[in-house]
Amino acid sequence: MSTPHPDLRSFLRRIRGDGDLVVVDTPVDARLEVAEIHRRVIAAGGPALLFTRVKGASFPLVTNLFGTPARAAQAFGDRPLAFIKGLVGLVQDMPPTPAKLWQARDLATAAARVGLRRVTRGPVTEVVTSEVRLDQLPALQLWPEDGGPFVTLPLVYTEHPDGHGHNLGMYRMHVHGPAKTGLHWQIGKGGGFHYQLAEQRGHALPVTVFLGGPPALILSAIAPLPENVPELLLASLIAGRRLPLVEGAGSHPLVADAEFALMGEVAPRVRHPEGPFGDHYGYYSLQHDYPVFDVRRVAHRHDAIYPATVVGKPRQEDFFIGDLLQDLLSPLFPLVMPAVRQLWSYGETGYHSLSAAVVKERYRREAMSSAFRILGEGQLSLTKFLLLTDRDVDLRDFRATLTHILARTRPETDLYVLGNLSMDTLDYTGPTVNEGSKGVLLGLGDPVRDLPQVFQAADLPSGVTTARVFCPGCLVIDGPAYADEPGAAARIVQHPSLKPWPLVVLSDEPLRATASEMNFLWTTFTRFEPAADIHAAEQRVVRHHVTYTPPILIDARMKPWFPKEVECDPDTAALVSRRWKEYFPHRRIEMGDSSRGHLDPPASR
Repeated sequence: MSTPHPDLRSFLRRIRGDGDLVVVDTPVDARLEVAEIHRRVIAAGGPALLFTRVKGASFPLVTNLFGTPARAAQAFGDRPLAFIKGLVGLVQDMPPTPAKLWQARDLATAAARVGLRRVTRGPVTEVVTSEVRLDQLPALQLWPEDGGPFVTLPLVYTEHPDGHGHNLGMYRMHVHGPAKTGLHWQIGKGGGFHYQLAEQRGHALPVTVFLGGPPALILSAIAPLPENVPELLLASLIAGRRLPLVEGAGSHPLVADAEFALMGEVAPRVRHPEGPFGDHYGYYSLQHDYPVFDVRRVAHRHDAIYPATVVGKPRQEDFFIGDLLQDLLSPLFPLVMPAVRQLWSYGETGYHSLSAAVVKERYRREAMSSAFRILGEGQLSLTKFLLLTDRDVDLRDFRATLTHILARTRPETDLYVLGNLSMDTLDYTGPTVNEGSKGVLLGLGDPVRDLPQVFQAADLPSGVTTARVFCPGCLVIDGPAYADEPGAAARIVQHPSLKPWPLVVLSDEPLRATASEMNFLWTTFTRFEPAADIHAAEQRVVRHHVTYTPPILIDARMKPWFPKEVECDPDTAALVSRRWKEYFPHRRIEMGDSSRGHLDPPASR
């Protein structure tokens, strides 16, 4: 059984010994160049990268720490999953027998190691200074239209103003100056709730930002925990030891084994433009006003290493961390939500755009109670579209899952569209930021139809030139650009050639969308909003429920107000191509295609 790493150094030593870390001694630029190197390496499944000479920076930079499934698993070890499975099994067997308790004795040993311990000093306090120079950190600008450099792996620690616990979250930080950053507190995030309460009282909120430290900190910071569950305890559980905290250096205790700690406060009623920023949806999130973090003191190791990540079109590093986190927490879902047997969110859509679940249907429409339960649970409440079935299917196999649902759904009663709701801040498909709608599609019981697998119609709707089958029952077609004919979806769905197909997707790029499962997920679910973009052959209101007569058509065309898809600029692409052998003079490192991440290349569109 692999052991979690106590700090970043331990992890780097391990992957370096495995040949999975490459040191780049060539001078590189944190503005665009490093990110493009990273993207090409991760697209080829390559190693972590340690840059020792970043222009203008006083510290080395490490990226792509978790950019493969194997490396992500190596960072966190397999003990946490074994512990959670054992704990769930013990709870489900209540009251436990003496034999069960004896079998679970290792759980008690592991539980005894969970917690926090106070220490008087630690590596993070080797240097403590009030001379704050964030411009000496190798903060990255990832994309050409980004608003500047960003801290991309910050672990933002806050405490409830009334002492009701803490929050450790990962919220990107736009570097505004030598001692100021933005704090991208999105809706539904614990740190933002702490700030909201402090701001209502006219008080500044103390904030501490950790960089580096135990890999377990990163996983716990992004975990979708209930609001009052302490992330530091999850980090301790994952790390398999009590987490050492140094007292006295600032307003908060400091994680002793972190590389950096930035200490300061966020003043009430102060905002500054933040962004744009090319985010994990694969598009630019636009500029908006966000709170400002005033950094007053910095603590760091004397030889600190600055960790960063790069986000963009899937799959990037956050994808591998997100899927590992789902694996870790999945045994808890039936415990927290007893009628939910399986649950999976699709990283290819940015996670919040699409989830699917296998639920219990012990009485008619019980599945909808599970839908409401899922959509009311923490960060899952930001889910835009939810697929539900009560029969076994491998949810990770999306093509099989969609086929399974389409064979069983009766859209007249099984499709629900809920308007005027909150939506993920990074999803711009809704009418305004943070607002939109949700959709739920049920596919319960036995199949009710045989699904078409080949499109054989003699004619196509006007303006449609291409029709490609993604999976049985799902057809992807092109059509006029949205700017040329906004109402094309409502017209096209009426065409008799589409009648055999329960689901039709209207796309600007049907060849790209059907080239792979990942492409379909990304080009479809990041580009439509249920209340605005779902159409049907006929819609009627029956008992205050909108009934949809198939086919159902999803309008996944790019709309004029959507942000742009992120792309590397030609000058940076040419620079990195030209210097590739300079970066890696002693080892052949494959150069992947960063223009697509893991999506199919533009030539296949």
